[in-house]
Amino acid sequence: MEKREETGYKLELYGREQLQANGIIEVESFDEQEIIAVSKLGILVVKGEGLHITQLNLEQGEIMLSGNICTLQYAENKKAKMKRKGKGIMEKLLK
Repeated sequence: MEKREETGYKLELYGREQLQANGIIEVESFDEQEIIAVSKLGILVVKGEGLHITQLNLEQGEIMLSGNICTLQYAENKKAKMKRKGKGIMEKLLK
């Protein structure tokens, strides 16, 4: 059996109207339709209507959102992905 690394990360959704998460590093952007936050497990995108950040504590890595939540999605970190691809190309060129 494979061991998982303990991340200390948790998402709790209460009736599509309230989301509580920990492991949040920063909030990149937010408006009433979309909130983008960087978490320990990647970029978290929350989409909906009337979204509001009701609590934010970056020291403890906690966020609480309210509104009509329609979508929760983890997005690929494009910068990290490009670095990995770029490194592979450089390695191939230098061989």
